Amino acid sequence: MWNSLSLRMRLLLPLGTMFVAALLLGAVALQLFAPGQLNEEIEPAARTAKAVAEALNSALVTSANPQATLDAFVNSLGTSETIRFRPSGTDAPVPAPVDVHTPLGKVPHWFVALLGPPEIGASFPVTVEGKQAGDIVFSPDLSADIYEKWIGFLALVSSGIVLMLLTSTIAYFTAGTVVKALANLGDGLTRMQMGEYERPIVASGPREIRTSSDEANALARTLGRLSHDNRSLLRKIVSLQDDERRDMARELHDELGPLLFAIRANAVALLDDVPRDRAERESSVQALLDAVEALQQANHRILERLRPLYVQELGLKKSIETLLKNARAQAPGLELTLRIDSGLNDADGLLSQTIYRTIQEGVTNVLRHAHASSIQVEAVIEGRELMIEISDDGVGFPPEQAFGRGLTGMQERVRALSGTFEFRRESGRTCIRCRLPMET
Repeated sequence: MWNSLSLRMRLLLPLGTMFVAALLLGAVALQLFAPGQLNEEIEPAARTAKAVAEALNSALVTSANPQATLDAFVNSLGTSETIRFRPSGTDAPVPAPVDVHTPLGKVPHWFVALLGPPEIGASFPVTVEGKQAGDIVFSPDLSADIYEKWIGFLALVSSGIVLMLLTSTIAYFTAGTVVKALANLGDGLTRMQMGEYERPIVASGPREIRTSSDEANALARTLGRLSHDNRSLLRKIVSLQDDERRDMARELHDELGPLLFAIRANAVALLDDVPRDRAERESSVQALLDAVEALQQANHRILERLRPLYVQELGLKKSIETLLKNARAQAPGLELTLRIDSGLNDADGLLSQTIYRTIQEGVTNVLRHAHASSIQVEAVIEGRELMIEISDDGVGFPPEQAFGRGLTGMQERVRALSGTFEFRRESGRTCIRCRLPMET
C-alpha cells in the first residue's frame, strides 16, 4: 500500500499521524496530571474551611448562648457558595456536573470529565451542646481553574492545527515542485528513448534534480550527435549499396544480356536447320532453348532485385503498381488492395529507392512466408511525412523469432533516412508500418 502512495501523500500522512498522536498524548497528560494539580490548588482552602469549623465549635463550647453565636456566624457567611452552613436533617445535594461558562462559550463536559476534578462539597460537623447542629460545607469554585486549562488546551490545539496546516502546505508545494521536476525529467528520458534528442529537458526543482536534468541533456546531445553520425553512415551505406547494385545490374545487362540473346538466336537458327527426321537432335536443341530462356528470366529477376529498372523510366508510382501486378501474377488467388499517392513521383533518388525496396521486400515476405489470402499496400503522404503500410491476414511472425535479412535491411534503410519502422500484429493482421520524412 505504501508503494502505491504518491509523494504528497507520503509526506502528508506522517504529518497527520504526528498531529493526532500529539493530541492523544496531550489528553493523556491532562488526565494524569490535572486532577492532582486541582487538588493541590484547593487544598489550602479546604484546610481553611476545616479550621473555621473547628474554631466555630470551640466558640460554641465557650459561648453562653451557643445558638445565638451559631446564628450570628451563619449570617456572617451571607450568600457565599464556597463556605456555607447546612443544618442537620437537610439532605446533601447530589453534586451536579461542573458548568463553566467562558467568553468563548461553555466548556464541554467531556473536557471537564477528562480533567477529573476532585470531589466537591466536603463537610465538617458543627455541634451545639453535644448535638450536631449542622455542617460547614466547603464547595470550592473550580470554574477559574477549568477555564484556565480549557484556554490552554484550545491554544495548544489551535497552534498544533496552524502548525500542521503550515507544514502540510509547505510539504504539498515542495512535493509538487519535486514531482513536476521529476515529471519533466521522465518526459525527457522518454523522448530520448523514442529517439528525440533536440528538445532539452527543463531543469527545475531541487539542485539534485536540476543536476540530473543537465546531465540528461548532455547525454541527449551526445546521443543526438551519435544518432546523426549513425544515420549519415547508414545513408552512405545504403547509397553505396544502391550504387553497387546499379553497377552490377549494368554489368549483367551489358555483358550477359547480349550473350544470352546470341545463344538464343543461334539455337533458334540451329533448330530451324535441323531435319525433321532427326528427333533426338531437335530435342537437344529445344532443351538448350529452354535453358537459355530460363537463364534470361533469372537474369531479369536478378536485375530487378539489384536495381528497379522502372523507377526512372516509369516513375515511382507506376513502378510500384507494376511490382504489385507481378506479385498478383505469382499468386492468382491473392486479394490485393492498393492505395498509392501520386505525389510519390516527386521523391528524390535515395528516398524513392527506399520506398520501392521497402514495398518490394514487404510483399516478397508475404508471398514467401505468410500464406495470406489478402494483402493491403498503402504509400501515402501525410503532411511532411510519407507513410508506408503493408498488412496481410497470414499466419503472422513468431514473437521470439529474430528478424531475417529482408526485415533487417528494411529497418536499416528506414533508419538511414531518419524514419521509424514498426512491425506488429493487430486485429488478426501482420502490419509493417514505416514513416519517412519527405525532406529527405
